[in-house]
Amino acid sequence: MSLPKFAPPRNFYAELRARTNQYFEDAGKASTGGYRIFSKALLLTSAFVLLYVHLVFFTPATALALLECVLLGGVISAIGFNVMHDGAHGSFSSNKWLNHFAAFTLNILGGSSYMWNAKHNVVHHMYTNIEGADDDIDIRPWMRMSVGQPRHKLHRFQHLYFWFLYCMLYISWIFVMDYQKYFTKKIGAMPLKKMDTTDHLIFWGFKVLNLFLYIALPIYTVGFLGWLAGFAVTTCFAGLVLSLVFQLAHTVEHTAFPVPHETTGKMEDEWAIHQIKTTANFATNNRLISWLVGGLNFQVEHHLFPKISHVHYPAISKIIKQMCGEYGVEYIEYPKMRSAVASHVSFLRQMGRAA
Repeated sequence: MSLPKFAPPRNFYAELRARTNQYFEDAGKASTGGYRIFSKALLLTSAFVLLYVHLVFFTPATALALLECVLLGGVISAIGFNVMHDGAHGSFSSNKWLNHFAAFTLNILGGSSYMWNAKHNVVHHMYTNIEGADDDIDIRPWMRMSVGQPRHKLHRFQHLYFWFLYCMLYISWIFVMDYQKYFTKKIGAMPLKKMDTTDHLIFWGFKVLNLFLYIALPIYTVGFLGWLAGFAVTTCFAGLVLSLVFQLAHTVEHTAFPVPHETTGKMEDEWAIHQIKTTANFATNNRLISWLVGGLNFQVEHHLFPKISHVHYPAISKIIKQMCGEYGVEYIEYPKMRSAVASHVSFLRQMGRAA
C-alpha cells in the first residue's frame, strides 16, 4: 500500500522538544528510567517467577490457585507495560543491552519482540488511527473500529461482546497473530522487515520454550483440567487488561481517525499534531493506576516522546498541556479510568450503528 505522508513539521514539535530537553537539563535527570524502573522490574519479574513456581510445583487449593492465576495475569500485563514496553522503545536504560534484555521479556511471556517492534514501534507509532496503516485498529471482521471499515450486523452489539474478545487477546496474540505475521510476512497490509537467521531461531526457539513452560509442564504437574482452568483465567485476565489500556488510548469518542488525501496520500497535520489528535490520556492523577500500567495512561506523552521513560510522563505532561494551549490544539484527557471506559463503550456503540 502507499503509505500516508504527513505535512512538513512546523514550530510546534521543535519548540516542544526544546522545552522538554530544557526540563531534563534543569532537573539534572536522564530521560531513561533509572533506579525507579529497575526496582519495579525486579519486583514484577520476581512476582512472576514466584507465582509461576508456586502454581506449577506447589499448587494450592483451587480457590487460592485461581486467585493466584488472576494475579499472574495482572503481573504479566504489568511486566509488559513497565518493563518490556520501555525496553522496546529504548527508554528503560541508557545501556543498549539492558533495553534489549527488557524488551526480551516479551519472548519469555509468549510473544515475539521482533513482531512487536514492527507492529507497535514502527507502524502504530507512525500511523496512529489511520485506517489501512495502523494494525491496532484492525480487529475485522469481529469489530468495527473506524468509519473506513465495513459495518456488519454483528457490530451492532460490539459494545456488549467486546469484553469477551478483549479477554481473548493474549491467547490470540501468542497462538495466532504472531504466526500470521511470520508466515504472511506482513503487519496488516504493510510488509514485514526481512528476518535474518538469528531472528528465525529466536522466534521458533522461544515459541517452543513457551509451549513447554505454559502447556506441557503445567499439564504434567497439575493435570489437564487444572492447567486448562489456570491457563484460561491467567490469559483472559491478562488479555482484558492489555486490551483495555491500549484501546482507551486511541479508540474513544474524542480521538480522531484522520484520512489521507485521496490522490496525494497526504495528511492534513504534521506528525506531532496528528499524535495529539488521535491519542487520549486517562486517570493521570491516580498514582496506583499510573504505576501499574507503566505510565501508559499518559499516552499523549508516550506518543510524542516514546524514547523518554514513563517515569517522567507526569512532569512533561505539564509542558505538553501548556504547548497545546498556546497552539490551540485539544489535549484529550479523561479524569477517571471509568469515564474513559464509558467513552470507549460509547465509541464502539457508535461504530457499530453508524454508516
